[in-house]
Amino acid sequence: MFDVALATLLSPVVLFFVLGLLAGLARSDITIPEAVSKGLAIYLMMAIGLKGGFEMAASGLTATIVAVMICGILLSFLLPAIAFFLLRMTTRLPSVDAAATAAHYGSISIVTFVAATQAVDLSGLPSAGYLVAVAALMETPAIVTALLLAGRDKKKTQQSAPTGLIREVALNASVVVLVGALIIGWVTGAPGKAQVEGVFITPLQGVLCLFLLDMGLSAGRGLRNGWRMLQPATIGFGIYMPLVSASLAALVAFILRLPPGDAALLMTLAASASYIAVPAAMRLALPSAKPSIYLTLSLGVTFPFNLTVGIPIYILIAQYIAG
Repeated sequence: MFDVALATLLSPVVLFFVLGLLAGLARSDITIPEAVSKGLAIYLMMAIGLKGGFEMAASGLTATIVAVMICGILLSFLLPAIAFFLLRMTTRLPSVDAAATAAHYGSISIVTFVAATQAVDLSGLPSAGYLVAVAALMETPAIVTALLLAGRDKKKTQQSAPTGLIREVALNASVVVLVGALIIGWVTGAPGKAQVEGVFITPLQGVLCLFLLDMGLSAGRGLRNGWRMLQPATIGFGIYMPLVSASLAALVAFILRLPPGDAALLMTLAASASYIAVPAAMRLALPSAKPSIYLTLSLGVTFPFNLTVGIPIYILIAQYIAG
């Protein structure tokens, strides 16, 4: 487990975020044009959506798989609301920052999921491949919930109609790209994957490095002025929220009688905090939210917690509830 955690923490994508964070704190003149940054965000959402669609096309659908997918979507809708409530009750974060942060805790971290898959294999527990598709399905609902939560205060000041807010959420660029790419990957399947893997599959890790360098720069520069917002209560949220989310997923796994390997991975998906798709979406949808808060909390607190402590706990709980 230590080797898995160390290998993940020392991966290029995480180290490029650290580089950007340190460069931002040190007032480096490294800059990435805004247009390039938005382009990277759109690319990443397309790549992640396509990957999930290809996985769904490759795996057959059973009643259990459909039930897990539906529960995953419902969890992704529900968890940001719980996170938003906890943040507003225990911290001083403005509503837009609380909503953006909450979105990360309803979506998922692919890297954390991959680490959990390796840990489950090391534990000798079999797992099903369809959970990658569940991971893709859990990306977008959290973004929708966050935009709805952030739009509550906006609606109070602008008096926008509820139907207008719903339309704004449904047609938001991040939602359209993620869901559209997922559907396209599902429809085209293996032939479609063969046509686009040279653009959206193979280069993904390199683009992730560039994107996380940009996110690190934004977080580092924001920390110079906004570090006071990361109070003990906010940092504590980054530790206990994964446990709350994993507990709800464990209840779902128990009800559906999932095998321990699948249960552990579902718990990991619920407990993980996005630092790829959701930051990209928040950059487009809630530009006033501070990356120094939501990205540093998800990547700097929850990510290492899950790798070093959370995943072993989720595996133990999964084995217990599976009998």
